[in-house]
Amino acid sequence: MHFTYIIRCKDNSLYTGYTTDIKRRMREHERGINSKYTRVKGYKNLEIFFISDSRSKAMKLESYIKRCSRIKKLWIIENGDMFIEELENGLNYKLGKIQELKNQT
Repeated sequence: MHFTYIIRCKDNSLYTGYTTDIKRRMREHERGINSKYTRVKGYKNLEIFFISDSRSKAMKLESYIKRCSRIKKLWIIENGDMFIEELENGLNYKLGKIQELKNQT
């Protein structure tokens, strides 16, 4: 499985990333390991993550979210299912099957 995620930092900023092991990656963010951004800003919590069936799709989703405005990212956090529909329909962003899971770790 491949995960694309958004976390909130202690300064309320949002960080988007990709991983194959969401629990391990959140522990790394908590400890400030392997991410200069969260080491400096401080990890607060996992807001949302999406599961993709390939590395390529997860990384494309990560890239797309990183280009979104903060307002759009906040909307994604609150409306995960609608965001998936938007990707599949309105944006014609072919990612295959993506699941949205909030605060499951």
